Amino acid sequence: MLVKLPNEREVSRFGVAAGRSVGSAVSRNRAKRLLREALRASLPSTRPGWDVVVIARRPMAEATFKETQDALTGLLRKANLTLETHDD
Repeated sequence: MLVKLPNEREVSRFGVAAGRSVGSAVSRNRAKRLLREALRASLPSTRPGWDVVVIARRPMAEATFKETQDALTGLLRKANLTLETHDD
């Protein structure tokens, strides 16, 4: 899940959260680590000027890095936060 709000800055800021529904503390921390690493890879192609919170959900407990990265890329595109333009 992704929540966004515009900010008055030249950069976008990101936060990561994982609730108890994701699982134990170990599972929540793993999910947040995966999300943060996927965000790092996506930062160069992210539109500036937004505050974004990415919230981990239950399937993140067993997700691979590739699955996390693909899901995050899809969320960013759906939220129109990528610099890439696609002619679909």
